Amino acid sequence: MEPFVRTALLLGDAAMEKLKIAKVAVFGLGGVGGYVVEALARSGVGALELVDHDTISLTNINRQIFATRSTVGMDKAEAAKQRVLDIEPSIQVTARKEFFLPDTADNFDFASYDYVVDAIDTVTGKLALITACQAAGTPIISSMGTGNKLDPSKFQIADITKTSVCPLARIMRKECAKRGIKHLKVLFSTEDPIPSVGGTTEELPEGRRSLPGSVAFVPSVAGLMIAGEVIKDLIK
Repeated sequence: MEPFVRTALLLGDAAMEKLKIAKVAVFGLGGVGGYVVEALARSGVGALELVDHDTISLTNINRQIFATRSTVGMDKAEAAKQRVLDIEPSIQVTARKEFFLPDTADNFDFASYDYVVDAIDTVTGKLALITACQAAGTPIISSMGTGNKLDPSKFQIADITKTSVCPLARIMRKECAKRGIKHLKVLFSTEDPIPSVGGTTEELPEGRRSLPGSVAFVPSVAGLMIAGEVIKDLIK
């Protein structure tokens, strides 16, 4: 039986064909990016390129869909690939264990993607990714900060120029303006960041200056909202 028949009832056969031939690259496979991948795979997207340099740790279990006791220690990209193929074996999946930065941008063929999702953590990486997509004419949606948040109803999708409250979006607005990037679709939150109340001994990931708190029900909502936006754009 066709696994996407319920989706086709809402989107129609023509839209499903567009999704089947689409290729989407997801950069960052953590709390947000993992749920993006999950929804894209369950929506019938035919090809996925999954990019993340990290491995799954025990502290990922509270919020990341690929993180289970059995996957701790695995490369996130490979764990994501295995899950996608378990959902739908016909999906063309490429797993890439790479840390995306300006000096690795040339390793990627951005013109080959129909859509790119930015779910990475570093400002430098985000700006390089956005710049590369705009140069290639490839649509991109960028996730702003989801850490230190408890209210998923405060998420919005808008142009970067229309964002407010979010500290990361504020930085990105300024940096995009400096680079002549006039428009960028983003997901952001209007919830004020919540100060951390507990301590942690977790080692800071590469490129991070601080470690935000996070819960299961916030980044997951952000990822699903982003995936929905990608699907809507692909079937226009």
